[in-house]
Amino acid sequence: MSLFITFEGVEGSGKTTQIKRLKKYLKQKRIPCFNTREPGGTPIGEKIRKILLNRDHREMVPLAELFLYEAARAQHVREMVNPLLKKRGVILCDRFCDASVAYQGNGRKVDLRLVGELNRIASEGVRPDMTLLLDCPSDVGLERALRRNQQKRSNKEDRFEREKIRFHYRVRRGYLSIAKKEPHRVKVIDTRQGEEKVFEEIRKAVDELLGSRGVGI
Repeated sequence: MSLFITFEGVEGSGKTTQIKRLKKYLKQKRIPCFNTREPGGTPIGEKIRKILLNRDHREMVPLAELFLYEAARAQHVREMVNPLLKKRGVILCDRFCDASVAYQGNGRKVDLRLVGELNRIASEGVRPDMTLLLDCPSDVGLERALRRNQQKRSNKEDRFEREKIRFHYRVRRGYLSIAKKEPHRVKVIDTRQGEEKVFEEIRKAVDELLGSRGVGI
């Protein structure tokens, strides 16, 4: 049996850190674990990712952006996600369909019905068993992202980090709207409480999911 767990959140929400911690935890429990990301996860997807995040591509229109994300997703699902779902273990994915709803639907104001239909087609109907929404105020997340870039000695924000704060406010509202509509799937975790407490909440949520599916913890 396999489980598909996705991580979502605004820029600087700490998804990468928490995915690494959860993967280590699951491996300590001897539960097979795989991690991937969107856009990316495949050679083709990673090339599309470079186009999408390139800060020089300021003229990219919202529909082009959406189509590129869905193209990367279609490749990712067919080449990576679906094969992993046939194995035993837990798949951890950094962003999935909810990101397109939040960023392109709410942030870019693309018709949400169109986003939903393209998500359905590109994902081949794959739905996460659980989504962990790492939530924080948009300005806090952006500050974290910029500080992270400074620590990496990089002054190159990606195309989304360079967006005006109003865009990021809409993205966060989009995520919280998804969580309100699907509370049984989406678990909202306040990242302002610190890395350790955030992971503790993640661990408890994942343990509960594993237990409900009969996976030993």
